[in-house]
Amino acid sequence: MHRPRARSGPRVRRRSLGAAAAALGLVAALFASGPAAATPDPGDHPAATGKTIPGQEAATRTAIKNGEIPGVDEVVHSDNVRPLAHLPKQALRGTNSDLAFQGKYAFAGNYDGFVIYDISRPEAPRTVSQVLCPGSQNDVSVSGNLLFLSTDSSRTDNSCSSTPQPATEKSSWEGIKVFDITDKEHPAYVAAVETACGSHTHTLLPERRDVYLYVSSYAPSDAFPDCRPPHDGISVIKVPRSAPEKAAVIDFPVLFPDGGNPGAPTNPGVTPTTGCHDITTFPTLKLAAGACMGDGILMDVSNPAAPRVIDRVQDNVNFAFWHSATFNERATKVVFTDELGGGGAATCNEKVGPHRGADGIYDIVGKGTHRKLVFRSYYKIPRHQADTENCVAHNGSLIPARNRDIMVQAWYQGGVSVWDFTNSAEPKEIGYFERGPLSADSLVTGGAWSAYYYNGHIYSNDIAKGFDVLKITDRRTDSADTVRMRELNVQTQPDYR
Repeated sequence: MHRPRARSGPRVRRRSLGAAAAALGLVAALFASGPAAATPDPGDHPAATGKTIPGQEAATRTAIKNGEIPGVDEVVHSDNVRPLAHLPKQALRGTNSDLAFQGKYAFAGNYDGFVIYDISRPEAPRTVSQVLCPGSQNDVSVSGNLLFLSTDSSRTDNSCSSTPQPATEKSSWEGIKVFDITDKEHPAYVAAVETACGSHTHTLLPERRDVYLYVSSYAPSDAFPDCRPPHDGISVIKVPRSAPEKAAVIDFPVLFPDGGNPGAPTNPGVTPTTGCHDITTFPTLKLAAGACMGDGILMDVSNPAAPRVIDRVQDNVNFAFWHSATFNERATKVVFTDELGGGGAATCNEKVGPHRGADGIYDIVGKGTHRKLVFRSYYKIPRHQADTENCVAHNGSLIPARNRDIMVQAWYQGGVSVWDFTNSAEPKEIGYFERGPLSADSLVTGGAWSAYYYNGHIYSNDIAKGFDVLKITDRRTDSADTVRMRELNVQTQPDYR
């Protein structure tokens, strides 16, 4: 682990800490930073660990004994999914988050910073570098020689040696950090852009000269001054590739002029829309799909600087929190996820049922700006989990199998599921990998945050355990083995055709 080299000082848009403080922040030692303070539920916020559930120990141990669930930390998988490698956490001990890929490298976010892995030999990945730069969620993406990191926690400044502080402090900073990754062993911190309400996630829309970022964030409560409703849009950042230090917010398009889904009490159990959680772009088709708390949207992004909503849907019966979106290969379908419980609850059980905390599959019908989202079905893993296991639909990607719509997806302690939605109305699981509960008597947050397919293998970032490499061997997915990508940010969906 090391301190990132500073090529030039990050820029702060709104609050100034003074040139001396900013410079000091960039060269401060990175070994003693405080823990990241995450945005409150809902939305990827680990629950308090070690919460004992009365009566659950006997129930979980009985289920383990009867073979209904795997034992504590026991690895189980379908015959067609084989675990190849596992790297436990090393210097960065925080929550593992998202993944991105470029060439022979995987980039793994962690609430304490990010890790770069060499995956040229998937069965034997190795750590290239670890950068300590706290600030949840530290969702990560890459484009060319640039790496982007999301900060959605109130920090004392924009440096990698910042510490948490109350969001009410005038000096608080949240937003996007930019690194130069030309030297993978020594990433250089080159820019920072502050955004309203921080950056819970971000999505790239890359062009030849510039990279556009759609920054998603949302209003958790009135306690966060920059997040007070209305906060019904996204920040658009433009990053010149030749001068990333000039990165800046260029607009804040409002996506919900009517305020979005009001949530409870109008729609009980639904989170009010006060921004977006995640957006997926499909650059070659000039489309994007947004998961925005109480709403799912389809957007025209033919003008990257001015995305425009062309359709919007709600599910006020079964969806609590629209979390993320994935197009199929031809962009005739979108899979939306519902992160019921914010990622910290046990929702993969008989009590919750098969429709809540699940995926919603929507067909896209019509053409151009007249396209509409039409609901077809739900998908949820068919294996019940213990009440000590946080489990809900989370981040996944397409497996680019020819003439099929197949997805690999993380389900926290529900593990990794490979499922086929070629028939939108009848999705089915075709493979899986999971570990048994972290605890038999306490709700301890863990499991797969992201599970993505890249160049013939599945890579998963486990919140508590580390980095996993899996291989699926199945006639339904074998054709994907010939697809090779130079770069993959799953929220910037490639055109595999």
